[in-house]
Amino acid sequence: MPANTTAPSGASDAKKSGRKKGRRARLLVIVLVLALVAGVGYGGYWAVSTVRASYPQTTGTLELKGLTGDVEVKRDGYGIPQIYADTDADLFRAQGFVQAQDRFWEMDVRRHMTSGRLSEMFGSGQVETDAFLRTLGWHRVAQKEYDEVLNEETKKNLQAYAEGVNAYLEGKDGKDISVEYAALGLTNDYAPTEWTPVDSVAWLKAMAWDLRGNMQDEIDRSLLTSRLDEKQIEDLYPDYPFDKNKPIVEQGAVSPLTGEFDPDAQPSDGIGSQTPQGATQGLNTQLAALSDTLDEIPALLGPNGNGIGSNSWVISGEHTTTGDPLLANDPHLAPMLPSLWYQMGLHCREVSETCGYDTAGYTFSGMPGVIIGHNQDIAWGFTNLGADVTDLFLEKVSADGYQYDNKTRPFVTREETIKVAGGRSRKITVRETNNGPLISDRSAELEKVGKRAPVTNSAPDRGDGYAVALKWTALEPGKSMDAVFELNRAKDFKSFRAAAAHFEVPSQNLVYADTEGHIGYQAPGRIPVRLKGDGTMPSPGWSSEYGWEEEPVPFEELPYEYDPERGYIVTANQAVIDETYDHMLTKDWGYGARSQRINDLIQKKIDGGEKISTDDMQSMQMDNQSAIAAELVPELKKITIKDQSVREAQKLLEGWDYTQEPDSAAAAYFNGVWRNILKLAFGNKLPKELRAEGDCIYVKPAVATGPVDEQNKLVRECGQRDPDSAQPDGGDRWYEVVGSILDDQDNDWWKVPAQGREEAIDTRDQLFARAMEDARWELTAELGKDITTWSWGRLHQLTLRNQTLGKEGPGLLQRALNRGPWHLGGGEAAVNATGWNAAGGYDVIWVPSMRMVVNVGEWDKSRWINLTGASGHAFSAHYTDQTDKWVDGELLDWSYGKDAVDGSTVDTLTLKKP
Repeated sequence: MPANTTAPSGASDAKKSGRKKGRRARLLVIVLVLALVAGVGYGGYWAVSTVRASYPQTTGTLELKGLTGDVEVKRDGYGIPQIYADTDADLFRAQGFVQAQDRFWEMDVRRHMTSGRLSEMFGSGQVETDAFLRTLGWHRVAQKEYDEVLNEETKKNLQAYAEGVNAYLEGKDGKDISVEYAALGLTNDYAPTEWTPVDSVAWLKAMAWDLRGNMQDEIDRSLLTSRLDEKQIEDLYPDYPFDKNKPIVEQGAVSPLTGEFDPDAQPSDGIGSQTPQGATQGLNTQLAALSDTLDEIPALLGPNGNGIGSNSWVISGEHTTTGDPLLANDPHLAPMLPSLWYQMGLHCREVSETCGYDTAGYTFSGMPGVIIGHNQDIAWGFTNLGADVTDLFLEKVSADGYQYDNKTRPFVTREETIKVAGGRSRKITVRETNNGPLISDRSAELEKVGKRAPVTNSAPDRGDGYAVALKWTALEPGKSMDAVFELNRAKDFKSFRAAAAHFEVPSQNLVYADTEGHIGYQAPGRIPVRLKGDGTMPSPGWSSEYGWEEEPVPFEELPYEYDPERGYIVTANQAVIDETYDHMLTKDWGYGARSQRINDLIQKKIDGGEKISTDDMQSMQMDNQSAIAAELVPELKKITIKDQSVREAQKLLEGWDYTQEPDSAAAAYFNGVWRNILKLAFGNKLPKELRAEGDCIYVKPAVATGPVDEQNKLVRECGQRDPDSAQPDGGDRWYEVVGSILDDQDNDWWKVPAQGREEAIDTRDQLFARAMEDARWELTAELGKDITTWSWGRLHQLTLRNQTLGKEGPGLLQRALNRGPWHLGGGEAAVNATGWNAAGGYDVIWVPSMRMVVNVGEWDKSRWINLTGASGHAFSAHYTDQTDKWVDGELLDWSYGKDAVDGSTVDTLTLKKP
């Protein structure tokens, strides 16, 4: 699961231009501060003292308001803390204090984002983003959860956590908290305010946003209607390949006798595939405005939700060298600095009714508890289930309200005031229909959404166009925060499932193992039941035939497994269960390339009579084989190439084993060929709204952009999409697209008209030959003419960027806050998922954000690693001290028991009540 706590820009081009001018002025001031930080000239002493002032005290004693007894904070050589207390309140109070010591700047930016208040910190450039986030209303929903839904124990823990954060803040100026505040203080008079429990709850909404499912696919399918027909769009969104890539749960159904999911039941006819919406088959290219807006919202987990995935698997003791289960997890998220994750142990000195926690793992700064990890009895991991929990609705609106079943209903409205650092406050009005907030109100372009949308005769007069509303499960209050604490205290599969029942948003795959030797899986989440349609295209909001049923899919009917006969469970964003299942979870699964590779690696060991060790689990996490290379390279090697330079590159593929090591020239060349195959066959045929910025081609004008002139001339058309979210992205959906036509030499997708000096392409092999030629010269420009110097890692680089002040600006700013680059292996849809977007380039845009292998029962033999380090302070020794090991696939020993923790402790801080 999650973060990319960025201070993003808004949607309109004019406003972007104005913001850049203001941003340059702010950056000049920041550069001066960083020059001082670097010790340049007069003020060097002040700069050093400013940096050191924010470093946390990690030894000795400190008083912490509100404690009822002493709390010990033991940090190892990587700064990872283990906290020991005697009550729940003291434990979470200390957690808040310690996380604020290391990460408060990150926490503060994140809470301003979730509440739509970035303008208070970063000025007028964030108003459009704040307006969109206020329209969604994350913080309002979180407040309602806290006031009306969460249980009293959860609220006490949240309050204790907030008290710990505020105890850290008390009496401190910004420069005493983080060097970023020293820079920010020269541009406005912002000062941090107290932390609240709702600030923590709202973080779950941000998680849910980036794990929201197929919203981008829904938009993209609509945008494709401007250039492609229905059959072509279906080609680009093939069905899940159940015949070759196994789902998570391999059998089971909802029992007609009990009404609950039974892992041993035989499926009924199921729902199969529902009929798509008839009232609207698409939306015109002005939906691109919504896509642009989504690109500007802080992507906490990855680029606009694309590529967000994860691996987790669990193997029972019958197949392990330890005789007990082994559990692995590595969430694939946007590379962040600092990492989204914060490693920590939360230990009651004696587990009792007044102190119920002895857990360790990965936490989120700003939120109490452990998200992924283990306690003394069970271990658990998460991957994104990918359920379709959002729908876009076209709304027929007027000044009086919106149309619904031939009647006009009034909007539900609220006014929001956006405070702006260094400027005047702005006010917006949020309008909501029965389907949710009108997100089209947040953009002048979006006001025209649907103006030329093809709809049936039954649709109301479009007038000036339809508005767009967002219906999303996360906009209803839920109990996910309760679930975090329940999961931390769970003792067995029954209590684990009880906790999962409250984990409503975001919907995650949960894997499980316990000290009794059991393994399991549960699919939780609030998943809507649609009255009509399948959620793949925008729905008509004016008809009661559409929308959602009042109650979601019952938890009791969601798939789960417990001790399956095969002895292992793999989740890697593939389909949860086959198409005979009684409910539609989504039409847009990941396509299973990673999950099937993990299944194959495990099954090969089992079939060979080998037991699987902790080392084996670690090696599997670094597996970097390319499934699409295994399919395409045999065909590429057959093609006759006359150009000797291209033939030289083609020879790199001979004898290549399809592994994408960082030093592999073959991997570099193949991925270049793959990128160019996609561009030639598909990318150049997509509308500009899906293609990457700067990708310019000559095409016949799309119908939506006006009629073709009498001469039928081509026009120059440039892509508009952020490169990190453009199409074709090269993920495993595209593996299936290409695989389905690979044996059809004359398929229309292989045909490319002549352009300029380039001859027309009529067959697959002609297109492959062109792609091999184009890749040769692209890599020559990138890596040099001498192919012996080529390597995949030189193309496929990771740069860690501070997610606020390090995102853009002068070189000094970049060097002070950012780190890298590192040359990586792995690749898109590999198990070692160092993702890149084939439409945008080769740079790494998502990564295994952490890795862990849990040795169940023998907890101190478990291993873990973080992408960066424990500290958010840019000049701390623990800022990126785990990154080199992460790059090399190494894991750190994970101390859990008291003796192991004591043995690894370097610093001990005692927190005492005043």
